[in-house]
Amino acid sequence: MITRFAIKNSVLVYTVLGLLFLSGVTIFNSLPRDDMPPFLIRTINVVTTYPGASPERVVNLITDRIEKAVQEVPEVDYITSESRTGISIININLLESTMDLQPIFDRIRRKVEAVEPELPDGSQVRVDDELGDVFGIILGLIADGYSAAELSDLADDVRDELIKLPASAKVEIQGAQEERIYVSFSNERLAAVGLSKNQLQEIISGTNIVVPGGDILADGRRIILEPTGNFQSLEDLSEIVVASSGGRVLKLGDIADITRGYTDPRESIVKINGREGLAIGVNLMHGGNILALGSQVDAKVDELLKSLPYGVEIFRVASQDTVVAKSVNDFTSNLVQAVVIVLLTMLAFLGLRTGLVVASLIPATMVTTLLLMSFAGVGLNKVSLASLIIALGMLVDNAIVMSESIMVKMEGGDSPVDAAVDSAKELTVPLLTSSLTTSAAFMAFWLAESVMGEIMGQIFVVLTIALICSWLLTLSMVALLCIKAIRVTTEGEKETLFTRFAGRYRKALELCLRRPWLTIGGIVMVFVVCMGMFRFIPFIFMPPSDRPLVTVNVELPMGTDIQRTQEIVSGVNDFIQKNMAPDGNEGDGVVSWSTYTGEGAPKYDLGYVAPEASPNNAHILINTTSDEASTPVIAALETYFLSTWPDAKYKVSRLVSGGGSADPVAIRVIGNDAESLYRISESVKAELAKIPGATNISDDWGMLSKKLVVKVDPIKSQMAGLTNQDIAVALETELSGSTTGSYREGEDVIPIIMRENRSGLLTVEEIEGLSITSRSTGKSIPLTQVAEINTEWQSGKILRRDLNVTQTITCDVREDTTASDVIKAVTPWLDEAQATWPSGTRYELGGDAEGSSKAMGAVVAKLPWSGVIIVLLLIWQFNSLKKPLIILLTIPLGLIGVIIGMLITGSYFGFMAFLGVISLAGIVINNAIVLLDRIRIEEEELKKEPAQAIVDAACQRFRPILLTTATTSLGLLPLWLGGGIMWEPMAISILFGLLFSTVLTLVFVPVMYSRFYGVNMK
Repeated sequence: MITRFAIKNSVLVYTVLGLLFLSGVTIFNSLPRDDMPPFLIRTINVVTTYPGASPERVVNLITDRIEKAVQEVPEVDYITSESRTGISIININLLESTMDLQPIFDRIRRKVEAVEPELPDGSQVRVDDELGDVFGIILGLIADGYSAAELSDLADDVRDELIKLPASAKVEIQGAQEERIYVSFSNERLAAVGLSKNQLQEIISGTNIVVPGGDILADGRRIILEPTGNFQSLEDLSEIVVASSGGRVLKLGDIADITRGYTDPRESIVKINGREGLAIGVNLMHGGNILALGSQVDAKVDELLKSLPYGVEIFRVASQDTVVAKSVNDFTSNLVQAVVIVLLTMLAFLGLRTGLVVASLIPATMVTTLLLMSFAGVGLNKVSLASLIIALGMLVDNAIVMSESIMVKMEGGDSPVDAAVDSAKELTVPLLTSSLTTSAAFMAFWLAESVMGEIMGQIFVVLTIALICSWLLTLSMVALLCIKAIRVTTEGEKETLFTRFAGRYRKALELCLRRPWLTIGGIVMVFVVCMGMFRFIPFIFMPPSDRPLVTVNVELPMGTDIQRTQEIVSGVNDFIQKNMAPDGNEGDGVVSWSTYTGEGAPKYDLGYVAPEASPNNAHILINTTSDEASTPVIAALETYFLSTWPDAKYKVSRLVSGGGSADPVAIRVIGNDAESLYRISESVKAELAKIPGATNISDDWGMLSKKLVVKVDPIKSQMAGLTNQDIAVALETELSGSTTGSYREGEDVIPIIMRENRSGLLTVEEIEGLSITSRSTGKSIPLTQVAEINTEWQSGKILRRDLNVTQTITCDVREDTTASDVIKAVTPWLDEAQATWPSGTRYELGGDAEGSSKAMGAVVAKLPWSGVIIVLLLIWQFNSLKKPLIILLTIPLGLIGVIIGMLITGSYFGFMAFLGVISLAGIVINNAIVLLDRIRIEEEELKKEPAQAIVDAACQRFRPILLTTATTSLGLLPLWLGGGIMWEPMAISILFGLLFSTVLTLVFVPVMYSRFYGVNMK
């Protein structure tokens, strides 16, 4: 027996406790810190480029083939794809039950590799399975007056230093301009000297030799041959000899302009606080400490700034380490406050000696739990710290019951040692059962196969550790301290006051037992009324993150030039600078911001998904002084966009919490052809616009864009000696330039681009006047002789989901509206309209509706396991079916308090409130077990009449149950008032639910027991 062993080996017990305390305190500083527990990104990305191909051709030749190949992998949940001009982007999402990702990713890679030979020539495939890499620290590098190449070299130097940091795993640079060597020619000049574009391209590529020459055998040795000819400088390129058909010898520099520049048009533009620069993202090594990485980065940056050239500046753009530090500090503060509140409550209700004995369990359990958390791989984050706060009231319940039992036995004449041993004999199994059943209530979150299960599963781990530690320490440490500290004395004024309340409770309970059916009927009626009021509680699946960060996504029609996109971004830069930046260090507003035009930012948060690079997209990352300051920033930016850029598609928002959805309302329309989907999409958007509270309504296809279709006549082109390749290469050279070789400079390889002088500036008429040179005959043929050029309107992109063409309509909601309100309003119309849509066309709900269904469904699917374990534990405890049934009937009644609490506080119901309800169930079971076990003792051991046993047992457990309620409820106050919008509903659910369920436990359980066992109160 644990207690008897502890009494006989008290010195050993105290020594072990001291070692545990020291280890726990030490381990606290080394535990990994994070804002929220990490979760797996079960997505692999396949990007295939096929320059010049229309979205339809990309779908048919690339996207469809890859999708069908990877769909054969059984672990694939769903596939989404975006096919646009020249590029296919496929996201393969695995089932959330998949935990070992790498073997699945490898199989998908092999599937893609197997289909690559079937893809058209000129296509290039890239597979990315590192979408979960987060660059928690992003630096902005600015160097006014430096060229883009010099800025890129500086960034390379910084990256080389940062990658050496102990906590750094990967460093990436974003926004660097790639260099190009341009050979610009004039068609007229080439014609004058009798050269074709094909000939010129062959001369350049044939002169620039970058392949080995093999080796020869001489005198028994192998000698390597290295032919020269690769370009050593731009002058080498200019000096290439070009022989014209007239016999004259000319150099390349005589007939073409050779310049060194950058990609034109630019592919991306990064600005830091309105100034052009580069972004450098630093990725934390697996299992590392983000706070340590932040300190290392800061120290290295300070060191680098001393050696970098004058004028170079480095700023923080994203700082996950500071966010984590603040988050952990705030929640640690909440935990400390909760501990203090619980300690004071113990002292107030139990007196100094007993209060200190019970209170000693809190630090002992906390440090032991922290130690075991490190072995379980659980760090400090909002979830684990909130779990400790939830556990506070529960873990002291064991000590309260134990000390109360020892006191009663000592008052009955037992010695302290005998009282402790006998109490432990009575309570070992009940306390263990109550701890295990409370833990089992949370098991469903740990077992849930979903992202939310990964995040919230830590609650089960931490609570289980804390409750088992509490049980062991109660039977050992608390028992020892009770023997040493508790003295049986005459009750003072406080005890008399408490006894007065207990006396009133006894009278009320006897009255309820005399009218059991009236009592049960009244409680059931209150329950029914409250359930009817549940519909007045707003539903929000997951609130946005409280990180002081605002994001802006801007999307223009496909084909928009990057300079046009940058024009909007520059306007936002100016607006922020003039209206939002605080003066110095005073005032609320924007602290810093960075803009990314043409591509997304480095992945600064697990919930952020960067789009594939495109000149019509921009992302803006804005750091604010606080989460509260983000609200006016969002409102001001939305007003600015609406008044200044009404035609732009934009989204201004906070970050999404882990497991949440970026779009609160999303309606997917799935069909067979794009034309009908466009029509349906417009009708859906029109219906959403009628709903109050729905705002920023848009779809993910965007507007139609204009394209020029060069329809080649195969017969005419064959007669002219032209191939489709000839025409495609010629058009590429004329319009955007074609790669014809590479120039090596040290470790850098710079592509050589051959282009017409007016590349990118040609009109439709000039394109119609182009001539194409046949590679086989050398003749020049007018383009219009072998092809027709027509103007058409097309969708800039084609989006599919599981091989079906899909268009998604999304909208945001105002603060006085929830996503569920909008869905409830639009669903009846959708059901009616769907009957009129073309055959095979249907809709699905995404956004919060889908997210909540998946997350809660995953938990609900595992609740039977929790239920079975709880029932088996209860049967083991009582060896009865009636008593477990009484407890199970009590659990739903806790919703009375939850609903009343939500309505009083104006809070919302969502996943976190659902978590609170499950927590409440565990506490209710805990209290009921202790009460029913005491009834058994009163009847079986003390041989009392059943009616008297029920009343005496309830009064005996009145104070422990009331104290558990007080400690748990008051301990949750810091989490309610200071835990933020995410934790508020959970704290309210437990706090108010517990207040009402305590009344139910003290009244409903005894009354139900009297009915189940036929006990009548006289």
